[in-house]
Amino acid sequence: MDTTVGSGRVITMPVITEDGQPIEDPNSTGEQQTNNGPLTKEVIQWKLLLHQIGLDVNRTDRTLVYYESQENLARLWDILTVYAWVDTDIGYCQGMSDLCSPISIILEHEADAFWCFERLMRRVRENFKSTSTTIGVRSQLTTLSTIMKTVDPKLHEHLENLDGGEYLFAFRMLMVIFRREFSFIDTMYLWELMWSMEYNPGFFSMLESNSGPPNEKDENTLKQCGKFERKKLQAAKQEEQIPLSVFVVASVIEARNKRLLGEAKGLDDVVKILNEITGSLDAKKACRGALTIQEKYLTTVKAS
Repeated sequence: MDTTVGSGRVITMPVITEDGQPIEDPNSTGEQQTNNGPLTKEVIQWKLLLHQIGLDVNRTDRTLVYYESQENLARLWDILTVYAWVDTDIGYCQGMSDLCSPISIILEHEADAFWCFERLMRRVRENFKSTSTTIGVRSQLTTLSTIMKTVDPKLHEHLENLDGGEYLFAFRMLMVIFRREFSFIDTMYLWELMWSMEYNPGFFSMLESNSGPPNEKDENTLKQCGKFERKKLQAAKQEEQIPLSVFVVASVIEARNKRLLGEAKGLDDVVKILNEITGSLDAKKACRGALTIQEKYLTTVKAS
């Protein structure tokens, strides 16, 4: 692939031109890579991504002590570059480093971290598919608009009047699954909760109600989660079940109802108000709000 992968280094400067000619690295230690003939289009495309991945890695979770280590930065870069090699359709897009970082930190072995990230990307890779006319999370934003119009028509109308009815300002939340809106710890809680609830919708209420160890009923419920995993996911897919993440976004917006109605005079104000929440949201509070909105929305839809 490239001698830098696995070397403990992170590339932040281009290593190749768009026509496949190598660019000499001024920081090179002297090792030279030899190519047997011209590079293929796929290899050139991959090598053009290497420095962009490096730039993003150096900006990811910079407040965490973990990334004061060059070794850990290189580990994140390795995982992302190998993924870009494996998934030639998506390659690498900004935001992937935000998704990969927690996995790289939590899992000790790099190979385990890579395959866990690869599995996560199977869930969210469509988010990164964009064209000149549409973005990957468009369908989720459309669903979000429908939800807000149902549960808070006044706020939805206000946002529409500000040209925000397509909810593009919520793009980042869905793209990187709330990595910027919540702290690192709260993001991990939120991720695990949302994915657990796909198998057991009552999981959050169990966490909320049980301050002590789980009782026998709870344990039996949890044991069924793995057993019926495939069946439940297939049923949810057939029903086109709305992901909990969309309701979490609705909860975040709804929690700022008064400010958005009272202070937002344009779309820039909407973005400013929502950007102020970066890293400061409470995951449990957001989940409570999301489930309340979910219940209200489903009840309203069913009644109509």
